[in-house]
Amino acid sequence: MTWTTSRHHLRKREGSAVSPTPLQAFSGVTKSAAAHQKHAVTEGEKMTGAQALVRALEDLGVKDVFGVPGGAILPVYDAINEDTDFRFILARHEQAAGHAAEGYAVATGEVGVCIVTSGPGATNVITAIADANMDSIPMIVITGQVGVNSIGTDAFQEADIVGATYPVSKHSYLVTSAQDVPRVLAEAHYIARSGRPGPVVVDLTKTAQNEEMYYSWPQRMILPGYNPTTEAHGRVLTTAAKMFQRSFRPVLYVGGGAVRSDAGDEIKALSDLTGAPIVTTLPARGIVSDDDPAVLGMLGMHGTIAATGAVQRSDLLVAIGARFDDRVTGKLEAFAPGARVIHIDIDPAEIGKNRTADVPIVGDVKTVLQALIPQIEQLHAEYGKPDLSSWWKLLDKWVEQYPVRYEEPTDGTLAPQWVVEQLSEAADPNTIWVSGVGQHQMWATQLIKFRKPHQWISSGGLGTMGFGLPAAIGAAVGSQRYFNGDKPVWLIDGDGSFQMTSEELATAFLEGTPVKIALLNNSVYGMVRQWQTLFYDKHYSATILHEEDETGLVGCPDFVKLAEAYGCVGLRARTKEEAIECIRKANEINDRPVLIDFHVWKDAMVWPMVAAGDSNNNVTYMPGIKPLLNPTGDVRLDDADDMDGAAAADENEEN
Repeated sequence: MTWTTSRHHLRKREGSAVSPTPLQAFSGVTKSAAAHQKHAVTEGEKMTGAQALVRALEDLGVKDVFGVPGGAILPVYDAINEDTDFRFILARHEQAAGHAAEGYAVATGEVGVCIVTSGPGATNVITAIADANMDSIPMIVITGQVGVNSIGTDAFQEADIVGATYPVSKHSYLVTSAQDVPRVLAEAHYIARSGRPGPVVVDLTKTAQNEEMYYSWPQRMILPGYNPTTEAHGRVLTTAAKMFQRSFRPVLYVGGGAVRSDAGDEIKALSDLTGAPIVTTLPARGIVSDDDPAVLGMLGMHGTIAATGAVQRSDLLVAIGARFDDRVTGKLEAFAPGARVIHIDIDPAEIGKNRTADVPIVGDVKTVLQALIPQIEQLHAEYGKPDLSSWWKLLDKWVEQYPVRYEEPTDGTLAPQWVVEQLSEAADPNTIWVSGVGQHQMWATQLIKFRKPHQWISSGGLGTMGFGLPAAIGAAVGSQRYFNGDKPVWLIDGDGSFQMTSEELATAFLEGTPVKIALLNNSVYGMVRQWQTLFYDKHYSATILHEEDETGLVGCPDFVKLAEAYGCVGLRARTKEEAIECIRKANEINDRPVLIDFHVWKDAMVWPMVAAGDSNNNVTYMPGIKPLLNPTGDVRLDDADDMDGAAAADENEEN
């Protein structure tokens, strides 16, 4: 017997009670009744449910699995041996196993898989499940569960993992019968990668693992009602094409959904055809090369002035696999105030959720754009191409006048932004870049030159500190598996974020994943400190991680010693000369992980910035400079002729 639940099927309706979770419902079923609901299947190869799970993963083509064992999942681990077709990577923490599966999935386009035990093992991985859910990452998370007869008894390491995860997963299963295992795995793999990708939880009771069943493949999936729409229907494409024809300030607002759809070529083709600039969200960086002059960079809270300004002045905003996140929009009512909206997304729940779409298009981004482009070409042939010269005059002036800038340190340490620039300049063009979460994440998105899709892996929607190192390990495993290791992996992390999963250095070393780690060490929680500086009168409550003058220690921990303790190479850089030499050495080492401890300025700031909940029109380029406002604070809706002197336009108090 298999219980399933999905966020799409368990919406609370007004005036109705919330449905019980499958585990709660199962607790109310008499154990004798449950025992009689077994499939009478006698065809196929006889094996245990645990062996069936391993075989199903093999038949699905899964090549790498991450995880941590435990009592309630031990039968599955017992079924993994030297003859198993997939490689198993032992993490040191269940959350890290989940993040590694995420990094693997983003780097390769395959479904990431991790296997953990019940109770605390399962609850530890919830953060990774929620992270994958927010960023639409295809992943299967297999968790152990106590035996059927123990469900509802508060047995040792029992937790309602289906109930705990269904709000933050795409779909969840509770498997109580061994015969259901191969079908459930086939369904989980399909659900994870189809439609809007996401994490699927398979909670596998010990009863189902130990029971004998009859294995056959392929399996017939039972998914009534699950039919993701991939092609646009009706006349929406014609309407959208006409809107392009009538627009003189169009913008392509590209999100992570376009990356999941692998629509980089189509995005570039649409931009080349229409002349529309490309602005991206954080996960979409690199979908079109930064070398393309149409790419204005990331928009929003820490986006470029050109990208944020383009959206604010646009008359047509084409949202492509994007969800109008608050970090992008700022004050929603003031976001792109003069724009009509075309919204393309495979998830109908996203369209109209935050911003009403004038033309809603439900479908796979790649498929929709392939159908839309010919219609625009036909209109161009009939009526000519709109003249966007005035629009690009304004955009080019913003690009020229407002590049990403930063202040030099006043304490003799390194500027973290300078370090990121050096890393980018010295890197192999095929490098996969990974980050933790914080200031370093924003500097990486701003200053690295991204030239290829799937080159950037970071926690966007959930903003999970500790994501970086395990995700980098997953990306390195994926590089070894699918790219012969020819895509080196660089992790840019902060000392605060890094310490949340630093134990995974053991995994990186022992599993032979030569990740290169640039640790921007400022001994503080940098992004929180920035907010304390700007909004909390410099009250640095609980954000100072270490003060060298007080302890006399190089660090707490000394990251070089920490790296060496795990078998990795540890390097330290305090000067520009040392930094350049350390980067050179790291790029030459490919047989083990390398960590560089860069001592950087704790008072460095991420600019530009829009304060949370403020209008994007009020973006601060550098302290005291607000390019999108004139001296009276009104939004400028005219073109570049009025932009002279904008760098000194506003004397308002800085954010």
